[in-house]
Amino acid sequence: MATSDPRAPHCSVLPEEVVRFLAPQPGGTYCDATLGAGGHTERILEACGPTGRVVGIDRDPEALRIAGERLARFGDRFIPVRGRFGELPALLDQFGQLGQVGPIGIAQLDGIVADLGVSSMQIDEPGRGFSWQGQGPIDMRMDPEHGETALELIRRLDDETLASILWEYGEERYSRRIARALKRAAEAGELTDTLSLARTVAAACPTRDAHKHPATRTFQALRIAVNDELRQLHSLLAAAPSVLRPGGRIVIISFHSLEDRLVKHQLQRAPSPSSSTFAAPPGLFERAQGPFLPLVRKPIEPTDEEIAKNPRARSARLRAAELRPVVERSVEEGAPWRA
Repeated sequence: MATSDPRAPHCSVLPEEVVRFLAPQPGGTYCDATLGAGGHTERILEACGPTGRVVGIDRDPEALRIAGERLARFGDRFIPVRGRFGELPALLDQFGQLGQVGPIGIAQLDGIVADLGVSSMQIDEPGRGFSWQGQGPIDMRMDPEHGETALELIRRLDDETLASILWEYGEERYSRRIARALKRAAEAGELTDTLSLARTVAAACPTRDAHKHPATRTFQALRIAVNDELRQLHSLLAAAPSVLRPGGRIVIISFHSLEDRLVKHQLQRAPSPSSSTFAAPPGLFERAQGPFLPLVRKPIEPTDEEIAKNPRARSARLRAAELRPVVERSVEEGAPWRA
């Protein structure tokens, strides 16, 4: 994360803490759900050698290429998979030979790690359109070959829906002003690149934050919407109990409050249907205490030393949990889970 060269490896956040809480063991099978440049996967493979394996998932073909070169020395212990981590069970179905086959017919994992958000390789490449700091297309897709771009999203949505996205995903207090300005600019053909997008947003904001560019929240919100990030995260958390073995661990690094609240909610207790926009599959979290045992009381944050080396790590928050032992449900319909 500390380099401006898009070809250079992404600097993984909290690498020592990831390994400590994931606790990789020889012979274990792990999943890096956000492979990126492969920094976390490299640490896990070193820790679980010589027989442990890692399934590395990423929707970005360039990330898979870079990670593949970096991790080539591990041979078939590294298994790259192109896809979205919210589809983890389906992706693992492709590799049923891994580990112990679980009760629903897919491989069980000993651990999952996910480093959320956008990588430095994507931010620092203007051609990907993720940053207001460089000139590029208004794209923001993590998979540049599929889905609609941010500009197409702006053109498709009405003012109110666009404003809702800016408010919910970017926590932007001027969401309605900005949404109207973006729609007018798009209709006039004035949104030609990321710089024009940033200028339009800045002009719509009546006040400025001295420590943050006025377009920061809008770019974040559009990126989350384009890549369906929160729904993908919810799907990953909801599926984790079915793909982890009992005692398996999950480690999640988030970078903004929306992600962290969702991770905290899912890992610390069973969600209720009314508590989240993203409803879990019926019955998945009916255990009274939830399926996970949290391993930290408060999120782990980077040290001052790490932030000095990698300023983009400053907002990182790590939460970790362990899947509780298998439980059996009472024959009485609707009864709570019990050991």
